[in-house]
Amino acid sequence: MDIKVGDKIIMKKPHPCGDNRFTVLRIGMDFKLRCMGCSHEIMAPRSKIEKRIKSIISEE
Repeated sequence: MDIKVGDKIIMKKPHPCGDNRFTVLRIGMDFKLRCMGCSHEIMAPRSKIEKRIKSIISEE
């Protein structure tokens, strides 16, 4: 997957706040994401995030 910092991603399952859109803040072995609904930041392993991505909205 070609994901860059600043991209917006839509996940298959929503965050507990109800929004399923996230902004990518950091990439590497882990992804750091910010929920666009409540601004909560999460870090998760790359493999876990890549499985749960529904679509990517690129920041070109």
